[in-house]
Amino acid sequence: MILNGTDPQAIASAARALAAGELVALPTETVYGLGARADADAAVAKIFAAKGRPADHPLIVHVLDAEDAAYFAADLPEVARRLMQAFWPGPMTVIVPRAEGIAAASAGGQSSIGLRCPAHPVARALLAAARQLGVRGVAAPSANRFGRVSPTRAAHVADEFDADLLVLDGGDCAVGIESSIVDCSRGQAVLLRPGVLTAAQIESVLGTPLLAPDAAAPRASGTLAAHYAPRATVRLLSTAQLQQRLADPRPETLPQGLAVYSRTAVGFAGGLLLRHMPADAAAAAQQLFAVLRELDAAGAREIWVESPPPAREWDGVRDRLSRAAAAFE
Repeated sequence: MILNGTDPQAIASAARALAAGELVALPTETVYGLGARADADAAVAKIFAAKGRPADHPLIVHVLDAEDAAYFAADLPEVARRLMQAFWPGPMTVIVPRAEGIAAASAGGQSSIGLRCPAHPVARALLAAARQLGVRGVAAPSANRFGRVSPTRAAHVADEFDADLLVLDGGDCAVGIESSIVDCSRGQAVLLRPGVLTAAQIESVLGTPLLAPDAAAPRASGTLAAHYAPRATVRLLSTAQLQQRLADPRPETLPQGLAVYSRTAVGFAGGLLLRHMPADAAAAAQQLFAVLRELDAAGAREIWVESPPPAREWDGVRDRLSRAAAAFE
């Protein structure tokens, strides 16, 4: 059931549902999330069941402010506080030590927990209303079946789940890919997942370089090798590879049901379905998941995607596309 997220009555209904341990789909600036109150393990279990997600794969807890973040954290290290001050509300998740006895299911059983303060006005209104009912945070992974393309519109969520799921419609997501995740739980900042915030932006706040993940890094959302995959097979090709494959004028050399998502390809060949990738990284991120879903809906069986440029601002898009393609390798 899709409700207008700007309607105060819809917000109130969704807040009551969360307080009662039910699931609610909510918009954020990154993607739509499938939410449950983060401090109730039985409610969180419904997320894992609905998505088909392994229970040891941790969720991100969405909070209204730093005060609510402190409720879930045993400690907020200085590195986390700097990132929160600079990027909250916004697409930044910090992983910090988890308060003992709180949100174990949300954390996937780990001693650390991922926290984010979303910027979307509907998400913030819901978090504020839920807090009035005793809900200090909402665990909310992307509102899709596990491993599949994240939703950036309310209709995408409705396509994934039963019609009785309460979905707050907040329009198209402005960012379009999930938040950056920085592990702050071990003294130094480690980038576990890139987003639209560049490494340079994050490092300028920290004053030190971000470290790469190591074997001791906590598990984090969206970091499995294969993820974000449409039904169609995704092939990630360099610009030269793509242009070479499309240069052959014979339609029979192309796969049946081929679609292309590219910055440089022009025209159509043999019924080719072509979508243009913006040259701007932020614009490409905003439309990425919607385009993959559109090509799926159009019946594409194989999607050739032109690899993003090597510039750091493309890291988030490159990460999502690499994981989408890995599902078919």
